[in-house]
Amino acid sequence: MEPPQEIELRTTADDKQADPHRDASENSAGRQMGLPKLVEYKWWIRITIYTLFLLTGQSAATLLGRLYYDKGGNSKWMATFVQSAGFPILLPSYSSSHHQPTDNMMYSYGLLYLPVSTYSLLCGTQLAFNALFSFFLNSQKFTPFILNSLVLLTISASLLAVNADSENTTKISKGKYVIGFLCTVGASATYSLYLSLVQLSSKSGEWKSLKKEMNDFTQGKVSYTMTLLWTAITWQISSVGMLGLIFEVSSLFSNVISTLALPVVPILAVMFFHDKVNGVKVVALVLAVWGFVSYIYQHYLDDRKCKAAEEKASSNEISEVQVC
Repeated sequence: MEPPQEIELRTTADDKQADPHRDASENSAGRQMGLPKLVEYKWWIRITIYTLFLLTGQSAATLLGRLYYDKGGNSKWMATFVQSAGFPILLPSYSSSHHQPTDNMMYSYGLLYLPVSTYSLLCGTQLAFNALFSFFLNSQKFTPFILNSLVLLTISASLLAVNADSENTTKISKGKYVIGFLCTVGASATYSLYLSLVQLSSKSGEWKSLKKEMNDFTQGKVSYTMTLLWTAITWQISSVGMLGLIFEVSSLFSNVISTLALPVVPILAVMFFHDKVNGVKVVALVLAVWGFVSYIYQHYLDDRKCKAAEEKASSNEISEVQVC
């Protein structure tokens, strides 16, 4: 008499030979069950890392900014500069196609959907936008020549908008032409605003007194330098987390995490700066956490619904293989 194990093994082998499709379907089902779990596991690791980056980076940067002012720093120019001074940290993320700067992306859409001549003429509107922003931000005076320039450039852009049908020689749909038109004008306006803000910041004479500010810093020169250095680094860490969450989930989810960091800062301020805690801060903290949990729970429900749909589709595929 053969051992029960050998009988069972032989029976299994005979069943597989009689139904080879079942073996293939079982292997396929195993792979389908294992791979999504692995992918989901890695996804959650990335989400956790990006969330920690955003929460810790934003909280630490805010506290370091407060420390800078409390210990003798008083330059608004320097406090603003360090928020973007650590940009080399983000260079690897900018090399990814998912993290392109917004202005450049708008220019790219304009060049994609518009004829080159139209695109170039619309880019000239940045001169008009720059004059407008300079009037409000840089005390630029409107002379007759500047006013004439604004009028002519506005008329030029209006003519291009009206002449869209005859200008469209690339057979681009009217909707895409409008998108390209708006993106190019919007990019020109954004770039002009950036130039005016750079001019505004450069007129600040606070940078001339930075040496004296460093010498007067109560914690010493090394502490002054390290405070600014880590402020720059933590702001960029926060930006990495923000970009990662936008790419992996959505801009809304990234904003929810960023909002959650706001009530966390007062708690840390109580620990490090001995700020007072009142009822309003406590209520604000509870509401922020409640809102965060509510959003996460909705994401959990959506994830369960998606998994149920995937399992149903997978079971249908296995059934079809067995029938074959």
